[in-house]
Amino acid sequence: MNGYYTNFSNGQGLIQAIHTSVKGRARFKVKGLYLAELLAKYIESKLLQTENIIQVRANHLTGNVLVIFHPDCSYSAIASLLQDIVLDYRKTSRNLPHTTVAAPIPLANMPTQPQLDQLNNQLIVGSAVATTLILGSGMLYKYGLDESILLGLQKLHSPLLDAIMKSVTFLGEPLFFLSISSVLGINLWQNQHQREATTLGLATVGAVGLNVLFKELFRRSRPALWDYIVNAVHYSFPSGHAMVSTAVYGCIGYILAKEFPQWRKPILGSTTVLILAIGVSRLYLGVHWPTDILAGYAAGLLWLIVCILYLEWEQKYSFSSNFQKILPELN
Repeated sequence: MNGYYTNFSNGQGLIQAIHTSVKGRARFKVKGLYLAELLAKYIESKLLQTENIIQVRANHLTGNVLVIFHPDCSYSAIASLLQDIVLDYRKTSRNLPHTTVAAPIPLANMPTQPQLDQLNNQLIVGSAVATTLILGSGMLYKYGLDESILLGLQKLHSPLLDAIMKSVTFLGEPLFFLSISSVLGINLWQNQHQREATTLGLATVGAVGLNVLFKELFRRSRPALWDYIVNAVHYSFPSGHAMVSTAVYGCIGYILAKEFPQWRKPILGSTTVLILAIGVSRLYLGVHWPTDILAGYAAGLLWLIVCILYLEWEQKYSFSSNFQKILPELN
């Protein structure tokens, strides 16, 4: 449903619904928001204090407000609330001196306390999984199970599976990672998601750099149990495909899950399956030992946690310090 809301008291057609086809997600055009940076911050701060509002992004460069809310709440109620906030701001701003804020404050991306508690739990689980992977890699190496696992996988080889695994392993190639990260990073930057774009770049470059460093430190030779059907160079430990795919695809999945919380489980589930498939493909092709894969997953997961901490806590503390500067004007 599109059109300006004019049935509210003194509304003067302030709010226009421009996208409401996705349940729990609506985008509105707000009259007077264009180039009104303080109004954008005011809208975000007020909406985020409202129950059932999950995420808000007010863009003073486009005049649009994106609201993600509980599916049980109607978008018309959100529009009504949004209009009341704009009217309240107009009344309040008449008594305020003209003030220019140096830089926008990412209120829409600031995690709420329940979100921070959930994030802490997820990071604890992630750290536990990484520790388990490291211990598992050590056990495989101690008991010499690497070779027997690869020889067991060799029995599954067939022309069809060879073609499938070659395609899957391509998704973990450095050139593919750099390409997809560059395209998505540029898109994020152009859509005012600079922090997410920077985090994705950090995840990609950091994971690749750390993997090269670890390979040079351990200098482990690759398996030579049969002839490779893919190109495999450099040292074996830890697996670059497993490590970088965990960090990069994990980061992409995390960013998308935040942007589309209503599809969070499918996004994270698909991301996990993709990462696991890439690791299995390296084992099937015989270019890595199982211990290489487990260690790669562990290292990539730990680096992903570092990148998520950088994204979330930087936003939180940036918000806290900057918002205090304009708080007297907003209240």
